[in-house]
Amino acid sequence: MTYQPSVRTRARSLSHGCLAAAMAALFAILSGGALAADYPTKPVRVFVPYGPGGVGDLTMRLLADKLGDQLKQQFVIENRPGAGGIVSATQVLRAPADGYTLGEIGNGQAISASLFNKLPFDVLKDFTPISVAASFEMLLAVPGNSPYKSLQDIVDAAKKNPGKLNIGAINPGSTQNLSAYLFKQVTGVDFAIVTYRTTPELVTALLRGDVDLGFDYYAGFISEIGGGKLRIVATSGEERDPLLKDIPTAKEGGFPQYVVTSWNGVAGPAGLPDDVVQILNREINRALAAPDLQQKARGLGIDARASTPQQMHDRMAADVAKWRDVIDKAGIPKQ
Repeated sequence: MTYQPSVRTRARSLSHGCLAAAMAALFAILSGGALAADYPTKPVRVFVPYGPGGVGDLTMRLLADKLGDQLKQQFVIENRPGAGGIVSATQVLRAPADGYTLGEIGNGQAISASLFNKLPFDVLKDFTPISVAASFEMLLAVPGNSPYKSLQDIVDAAKKNPGKLNIGAINPGSTQNLSAYLFKQVTGVDFAIVTYRTTPELVTALLRGDVDLGFDYYAGFISEIGGGKLRIVATSGEERDPLLKDIPTAKEGGFPQYVVTSWNGVAGPAGLPDDVVQILNREINRALAAPDLQQKARGLGIDARASTPQQMHDRMAADVAKWRDVIDKAGIPKQ
């Protein structure tokens, strides 16, 4: 005779099975939470694709100091400039996806995606975005004694004298340089673009009158603005710069298509665990909102503002498309 368990026995077994499954699920949740809560348990390396002292480097140093205080571990900045950010990015992608190796990426890498014939990574697929860290708009400067009081004045003069007015920026392929090409494209004017190796060289050219209009960040021009040696005729952001409230944006000046905002963010290798991403995103948001960090950042012309991981991904995708279009229209040869 085949044994048939009673209804009560079957119910008891089912109950025990459900309880065991529930306990296992709870243990998994609690274990995962405990692991996440322990991060980080050792120093975190942050690779920066710029040399010391620039706005990209300074942004990460401000953030790293604050994260170290909040999470009680060192966030160590490692500068790896060169090759359009490839050197720094490669260091990040070679590391385990465990949250202990992070990198700074932003619109510079969006530009590299179209400027180089071949990259050893796909910036939209091979990184885990964590948060935007900061944005920097472009300042458009003329010599202090320039007859041009606005962008419209400069455009009108250039239309009357095609190819006679010079606009200047640094480093071919940099955001500054491409922003000059974008200005030429949206105005439809035949400006001559002059490229300089460094911001100090560009500033010297402006002061001598070799360049009629220069493109660079706040940190590059600020020392000459106060004394009246340079005059800012426009900024390139969506809104007016809080440090330059009297200066109109290019949009306000009649050029709504001219919006340039450079930015940097924090990312890890693809496959970074969700719980680590959540911790880092939460702490980056907290750090960037701190009043002392905000004060230091604004003094450098940095708009320190965090994002969600998805917002960072979407911003990168939009910039890849934007700068690819600028590069193609300008006929800039790929490297």
